[in-house]
Amino acid sequence: MALKDLKLTLIGGPTVLIEYGSLRILTDPTFDPPGLYRETPVRFEKTSGPALSVEKIGKLDAVLLSHDQHYDNLDASGRAMLPTVGRIYTTKVGAERLGGNAIGLAPFETCGFEGQDGERLFVTATAARHGPVGIEPISGDVVGFALGAEKPGDLIYVTGDTVWFDGTAEVSRQFSPRVVLMFTGAAEPRGRFHMTMGSEDALEAAHAFPRAKLVAAHNEGWVHFRESQDQLAQTFSTFKLADRLTLFEKGKPVVFEAG
Repeated sequence: MALKDLKLTLIGGPTVLIEYGSLRILTDPTFDPPGLYRETPVRFEKTSGPALSVEKIGKLDAVLLSHDQHYDNLDASGRAMLPTVGRIYTTKVGAERLGGNAIGLAPFETCGFEGQDGERLFVTATAARHGPVGIEPISGDVVGFALGAEKPGDLIYVTGDTVWFDGTAEVSRQFSPRVVLMFTGAAEPRGRFHMTMGSEDALEAAHAFPRAKLVAAHNEGWVHFRESQDQLAQTFSTFKLADRLTLFEKGKPVVFEAG
């Protein structure tokens, strides 16, 4: 099978359009305009909208939904568009809540996926922990995803909302993706602890996946983020790893060439 270019477009927040051949796959759909969702027990306030609307994105073969329980990963507009997508891959409990075309995967469970034009990929759910040890009863279940073209996990690893821990390290032992899409931002919605990757976690990922290109999403658009993409880039520059991190600009595709 001939390798193809991989194209990623940051829509905003955790929402990234992944294009590989004829396949069009979206991560965590968020399309609402800025606004306040709620004040307590966690303040969910969106500060910027998407670069592209649902209508402009067009046909999608699948959605990779890391979790369905937080507004900044699945907002009202994102939830409304889910029935129009071929398949939704998410957590086991998330699939039970969503029903319909949602498929629940346990961490490191792999299934085959065929798009509307017959092109195929492997979809593997990956372990994720949405905060420090012991956070699970508060934050709920989360997964990441590894997509594979010729074998599981050889194309792109989407971390989902997670910090670096034993489960994400296991992803690096099992798979060798061309690109790692990190959900960063060092989110602090509940106190002085991170719910998503900060610079230290991203550096761990860079060393764990030495042959992969890295990109970072989910670091803007919400009040609970504490680290921007520019700040992350400065850290990578300090550690002489600037060439490993490709920067996103909302709405503008980034192409990773095959080979």
